[in-house]
Amino acid sequence: MKKNLLGFLILLALCGCNELLSRDNSKKVIDREVILHSGPLYDRVSDFMENKLLMNGFNGSILVAKGDTIVYEKYSGSTDLRKKDSINEHTSFQIASTSKTLTAIAILQMVQEGKLSLEDSLQKFFPDFPYRGVSVRMLLSHRSGLPNYIYFITNKNWDKPGNVTNNDVLNFLTTQQPGITYTPGSRYNYSNTNFVLLALIIEKISGKSFPQYMKEYFFDPLQMHDTYVYTPGDSLATMSFYGNNNLWQNDMFDETYGDKNVYSTPRDLLRWSNMLFSGRLINAAMMDSAFSPQFSDIHLTDGKKFPHHYYGLGFRLMITPAGKKVIYHFGRWHGFNAAFAKLQDENVTIIILGNKFNEMIYNTAWRSYNLFGDYFNEVANDEETVSEPPKKIRPANKNKGRSKIRTSRTKKLKR
Repeated sequence: MKKNLLGFLILLALCGCNELLSRDNSKKVIDREVILHSGPLYDRVSDFMENKLLMNGFNGSILVAKGDTIVYEKYSGSTDLRKKDSINEHTSFQIASTSKTLTAIAILQMVQEGKLSLEDSLQKFFPDFPYRGVSVRMLLSHRSGLPNYIYFITNKNWDKPGNVTNNDVLNFLTTQQPGITYTPGSRYNYSNTNFVLLALIIEKISGKSFPQYMKEYFFDPLQMHDTYVYTPGDSLATMSFYGNNNLWQNDMFDETYGDKNVYSTPRDLLRWSNMLFSGRLINAAMMDSAFSPQFSDIHLTDGKKFPHHYYGLGFRLMITPAGKKVIYHFGRWHGFNAAFAKLQDENVTIIILGNKFNEMIYNTAWRSYNLFGDYFNEVANDEETVSEPPKKIRPANKNKGRSKIRTSRTKKLKR
């Protein structure tokens, strides 16, 4: 009798747990995460990361997962190099331009809900916007031709107290009308301005600030407790450092968001990745659009020997000659370096975050793909790891039928 009663109670408890998990899908994903501490796969990834990063001045966090299983996780160095405190699983780093992937999903979810269209022109949201022919799709795929605000706003023409905000970028475009780099829709041109404007569109539609919207609709529901969009009130935000350990001071562009300024951890980004690629943030059709090349006029390598590189809707894409696809986005801002990659065939997620400038983060992320499949023999250049030259801009009213520009190298660049 006692055995039967005990069995009934166990069965009842299990049924209760299953009901709870089915009511809360995000909790289900989180509860299924498993961490390996040994085994051939762990050893292979551990040896690789030790040789490529940990022995080369790395300061940050690494996570590699296969499905819901974390096969490798490492935290190395100090949050603040001046204090020598330790990095742990709750240490949030700025993920720089990897933030664009989160902004893109927020926009695509709104498209899916019928709140806007990818073909909407910017005048629908900003009636006085002076650049005609720019659509939401062009912003997401960097085909708007709009100049990069970190080039056209300078110390010489910025005379307001405080830092530049998203609304300041919009007002500058509207009143000063810096020239476009290319005719809208004619070609790919990576510009942070695109995602600053996308964040403003989210604010316009939702009636909430972008940081608040992301918290309410994504970070809190997904239990990404260590993730937030930076605002000036976040005095405890992690700082970044030069390779020589000197503090990297903030500047006038440290308050814009949408293009950057999401702070997160590898574990939170894994939760984001799991929910995204399981189709719980946007549907399969929308994911197919986001993860498909939006242009065919550029590739960064010889496709016969090396993979092609494209841009989708907020995501970079690498497609090998054999048809293998990597969905990724790297980022850099000040001393922060970020790498996020999803290997679709192997269902592997690779996340590397650091706050002490180290370009080996990008090289290591690239080369780690071969731990799981045959991706390439050499590492190809990508725009995240090289300086993109600033563009010579033209007056806004002379933007038709002209595409040739002069370029010059720059050392200061945000990705």
